[in-house]
Amino acid sequence: MSNVLTFLKKYRAATVLALLMMLIELSVELSQPLLISKIIDNGIRQQNLAVVWLWGGILVGSAVLAFTAGILSSFFASHASQGFGFDLRDKLYAKVQSFSYEAFNRFAASTLITRLTGDVTQLQDMVFTGLRFMSRIPLVVLGSVIMGLVVQWRLGLILALTVPVMIAVLIILMKESSRMFRAVQSKLDGVNGVVQENLTGIRLVRVFVRMSHEIGRFAGYSKDLMRSTVSALRLTETTMPFILLMMNGGILVLLWYGRIEIAAGEATQGQTVAVINYSLRTIGGLSALSGIVAAYSRARASAMRVSEVLAVSDTEETENRREPVKAEHIRGEVRFEEVGFRYPGSEIEVLSELSFAARPGERIAIMGATGSGKSSLIGLIPRLYEPTAGTITVDGKDARQMDLAVLRGAIGYVPQEVLLFSGTVRENIAWGNERASLEEIEAAARAAQIHATVLNLPDGYETTLG
Repeated sequence: MSNVLTFLKKYRAATVLALLMMLIELSVELSQPLLISKIIDNGIRQQNLAVVWLWGGILVGSAVLAFTAGILSSFFASHASQGFGFDLRDKLYAKVQSFSYEAFNRFAASTLITRLTGDVTQLQDMVFTGLRFMSRIPLVVLGSVIMGLVVQWRLGLILALTVPVMIAVLIILMKESSRMFRAVQSKLDGVNGVVQENLTGIRLVRVFVRMSHEIGRFAGYSKDLMRSTVSALRLTETTMPFILLMMNGGILVLLWYGRIEIAAGEATQGQTVAVINYSLRTIGGLSALSGIVAAYSRARASAMRVSEVLAVSDTEETENRREPVKAEHIRGEVRFEEVGFRYPGSEIEVLSELSFAARPGERIAIMGATGSGKSSLIGLIPRLYEPTAGTITVDGKDARQMDLAVLRGAIGYVPQEVLLFSGTVRENIAWGNERASLEEIEAAARAAQIHATVLNLPDGYETTLG
């Protein structure tokens, strides 16, 4: 998780201010039970109205201060968490854009979508929760125990002995729930994958009347997700009754022992009320902590998944890249010399000892049965994949030594599957050349024999596609 949290460095000032405001809010809140004890012992019991007004005014002023600090803490925490989420998502998207085909083979499209959206959102929420509550609650618990011991150490000792047991339970829960929530995110990948496949191939599904099959398949993946989520939440939610049982039992002991101490003159009513107040704050803190543990467990699982993407090193910018050789113009002589190729992770030779030359101006057809390697051969020229043996040269230069932008800029590539991007007809045609004029776009459309069709669309070349 540490490499993910480095994205917070840019928002160091907002992070520090959020924590500072939280500490001010916390300090004021921890002083309030002590002020209440003074109102009871020095004011109400002594029937001294001036003392009641004095400490009551201080109590109200401290409440206003805590409220203001809490609002400012939330503001700075929101700024840091939203900025962190934006930067992390932006970095992940740029990383995915730079993936080689080998890297893409390691991550399904559905899991990349989940990691860019759901996992980043989990981490973003964790940053806000961490700045606003996660760091505050342990301090509330620790501060309440310390203040309980300061007010009346015998009563505070009961609180101090109860808290460590519950913290130990929460640590065990955190480790187990992190593993379970990682499984939940994997199941979510499966659900997203089924949805993506179904929407992409909806025509095929309907032609073969496979709607019922697809509904059943989705229900199966969805049920797996439900079961994993229920198991993880069941584990985290069982801590709440346990914490309440322990703390309420501790309060009963405090009330019983406090009566004995008051009768013996070792404690006052105000001190007993203050320690019980600190116990109630501890209950609230630990109760919220159980929910935060669940959120942290989800975020920890998401951080591991995001880190896997960030850790990919075989990007197109670095893979097999030497000093780039700039070329002003590529004539187009392509030569394969004893080229062999197998897909990453596979031992099957797709191409073996392949040699040929394609000279400028020549028109070459590559023929073969399905699966014989035609598409793989073509994919090696723009370096969508790298050959596992041999050399591919362009104009006599090793393709691996050429700048990718220069190499691919000289290649016209028509994929087997046509994809339209969200945008206008004009933007889709000009996708390979953003500076193309309308005349050039229309010339390309005429060459593709779609100019007349485009003109019949509602807004012509400005018609939105998707």
